[in-house]
Amino acid sequence: MCGHCGCHGVDAIAELNAEHAALVDEGTRLRAALSAGDRDTARDLLARLVEHLGGHVHREEQGIFTALRQHGEFADEVDALEGEHQDLDVAVAALDPDADGFDAAVRLLLADLEQHIEREDLGIFPVSVVTLGADGWDVVDRAHAAIPTFLPGIATPSPTSP
Repeated sequence: MCGHCGCHGVDAIAELNAEHAALVDEGTRLRAALSAGDRDTARDLLARLVEHLGGHVHREEQGIFTALRQHGEFADEVDALEGEHQDLDVAVAALDPDADGFDAAVRLLLADLEQHIEREDLGIFPVSVVTLGADGWDVVDRAHAAIPTFLPGIATPSPTSP
């Protein structure tokens, strides 16, 4: 999360960034459980991360990605990011907590997730602020209202335009 361009001043982007930070924090706790050899905690943390990631990805795809596509902007980048979402799904589905390579597979998944988050935070989110008009932000706000955040204490966004 950079904070240089001002995109965090848009509620929907700030919320997605906050979710990204929470997902990275969950990944940090998961790595610590793996390092400590605490498989039970690691499984619980992984399940929580996967649940949160699923809702978050759905919000992005139904909100900002759909709005950018409808606006006719950055379709190639949106396609690439959605492809990464699918790759993450495949990696999650392939995880076997009883396999010898489980720890390494989880660490690779977390590294891929962090790279993906950085691409969104520093790429598609800032450009959406200068690209989307009121119609685009309505699409984003409707998606966020329909798919609530996993973060505690964050209210459903009201329609706003940057």
